[in-house]
Amino acid sequence: MPRKADMVPAATHSGAPDTMAQARAALRDVVPGLVALVRSIPDTNTASVGTWTVGDVAAHLSHCFRADTDALARRPVPETIVTKAGIADATARLLGEDRERDPAVLADRIATLAGEFEDVASQSRSATVEWLQGARLPSSAVACHLLNECLVHGHDIAKATGRRWLIQPGHALLAVEAFLIPMLVALPPTAFVNQEKAGSFRARIELRLRGGRRTLLVLDGGSLTLDAGDARDVDAHISADPAAFVLVFIGRQGIWKPLLEGKLAAWGPRPWKLIRMLAVMSPP
Repeated sequence: MPRKADMVPAATHSGAPDTMAQARAALRDVVPGLVALVRSIPDTNTASVGTWTVGDVAAHLSHCFRADTDALARRPVPETIVTKAGIADATARLLGEDRERDPAVLADRIATLAGEFEDVASQSRSATVEWLQGARLPSSAVACHLLNECLVHGHDIAKATGRRWLIQPGHALLAVEAFLIPMLVALPPTAFVNQEKAGSFRARIELRLRGGRRTLLVLDGGSLTLDAGDARDVDAHISADPAAFVLVFIGRQGIWKPLLEGKLAAWGPRPWKLIRMLAVMSPP
């Protein structure tokens, strides 16, 4: 297993001031459309993702804005373990405590909270802040987490209600490089992996995000880490449109459709390991 010192130092570059500025600009691009999408929900009881209705998704989005604003402001954030099960428990608790599902009310709430987040982010001078599970993340990573939530849950609402939701590649690239990768470094290496499915499976996959950097993902015995080692010694390479990768990684889309559309391309001596890796991944 790679030593901590050998891992790609993604969290360091993602804390640069220009990354925070890019994240804030992306949120200013995305939030108005998200608010309009929430406001237009015809029936909040429409099934969306998992057991959630579209009303649940919209309420959850408002909780994300609240939690990430609190993190940047150095206020307490919800107590949870950042695993699929841990996040599911925490979000279910918050949704149970907050029964508001009116689309107009939730749209107004998200717009207000987005304004508060922008105010706090514009004044933030901290290089890192304490996020969920006590993880230390660059301030910009918290902003990019919020961006990721907007992109993914906007997709969830739009798909459930038959509306259009376009994820810009540049926005998705920020979400991956400035949030998902730093989070992989900050959290325990088992956080993103289904331990029962992983077993002793091992794989080294080079991810090439179009318009971005290359990242070497190493899955070994239920642990997912990043490696700065030789990219030639890999099982498979994947070239990905960032927006397609976000939806595949988070489990909102299978791999075959983007492969056929050219949004993903895979090659290498053992490309089947890429499929297996995606099957054992369990992002929170």
